[in-house]
Amino acid sequence: MHQCTYRFALFFCFTFSLAVLANVAQAQNLTVLHNFTGGNDGALPASSLIMDRAGNLYGTTTEGGAHNYGTVFRMSHAGSGWILTTLYSFDGMNGNADPNGGLAFGPDGSLYGTLCCGLSDGGIYRLRPAPTTCHSVSCPWEETIIHMFTGGLDGGDPSGNLVVDQAGNIYGTSGGGGTDMAGLIYEFSPSNGGWTETVLYNFTVETGYLPNGGVIFDNAGNLYGATSLGGPSGGGAVFELSPSGSGWTLTNLATSSFPGAEFTGGVAMDAQGNLFGGACCGRGYERPGGIFELTPSNGGWTLNPLYAFNVAGTGPQFGVVLNAADDVYGVSVGTGQYSLGEVYKLTDSNGSWNYTSVSFNGSNGEQPRGGVILDSAGTIYGTAWGGGTGSCNVYGSNGCGVVWAITQ
Repeated sequence: MHQCTYRFALFFCFTFSLAVLANVAQAQNLTVLHNFTGGNDGALPASSLIMDRAGNLYGTTTEGGAHNYGTVFRMSHAGSGWILTTLYSFDGMNGNADPNGGLAFGPDGSLYGTLCCGLSDGGIYRLRPAPTTCHSVSCPWEETIIHMFTGGLDGGDPSGNLVVDQAGNIYGTSGGGGTDMAGLIYEFSPSNGGWTETVLYNFTVETGYLPNGGVIFDNAGNLYGATSLGGPSGGGAVFELSPSGSGWTLTNLATSSFPGAEFTGGVAMDAQGNLFGGACCGRGYERPGGIFELTPSNGGWTLNPLYAFNVAGTGPQFGVVLNAADDVYGVSVGTGQYSLGEVYKLTDSNGSWNYTSVSFNGSNGEQPRGGVILDSAGTIYGTAWGGGTGSCNVYGSNGCGVVWAITQ
């Protein structure tokens, strides 16, 4: 591995990792599977997709739909193409709007997601097919609000993807609320027909705050994630939260060495227990970002920089995913041939990491705001918040966004 022995000096190490090879692989084609229109199909997707066993894709849009408060959609194969079905349109009532977090499957096939934060302090919802017989493929699903946050001790502004275990318990992060108003990690458990919240950890400025990327589990039941700000350096921290007696104990595994250079997404773990993630770009977008690996080492953790971006305000603002060969995939903003973002792949080649990418050009999307997923054939899927052929033209973006795929 490309080593950096001083575990806290993330961006110091990135400065000296520019020998990593960077290649642009435009030979790979990015195909648009759906152009959002801003109508009933939705607009401005801002989160990752998920895939069921049949190969259908599920995702959310933050605007559009029947009431213009966002949608949950499904993409299904139809001949040689894809067809989008709107499963649910949010109505804006009592904060029921802006589903900007990713979806997660429950053990019974239900979909779980988060709402945040324009009309309220956010919430958690469940969607499942209507129990009555429906003779149309476009029958809407039914929503249950699990919890609406108050912004107080229960949390607020939920962020990142949810994790649902086999018992149906839901785990996630909120960027606000908690005892220090610095965010928290929560668990919601089914209880007598309702749901009970347990706050697993309250963040502080000293330990890190704004845990924007959600959490993941390892096989031992420990949770991992990252905060965007705070911690020993002020620039956020990668953390492990471990069960400890009747509570949980947080350990910071690595912190950013410069205030303003932030861990902005969640982390992914390979089969050996190594963690991968991204950091970007400063609160004022004054710094470039980078992609890193954390490896267990002599009872601690060693930070290995994999790739450094070189333009302020560019880089990965979301999490990464790994394939079986531990290649690292994700999206970055502000980079690429047209400075509209790109999909990247990092491949380990005898200790050096080769960077290849496919650029967004506006017509095939721009400025992706979610991560990526891979199917068993290695096809990459994701969304771009803007671009495409729609005519939304809001928030400085042309188009209403797209669902895209790259076949390797």
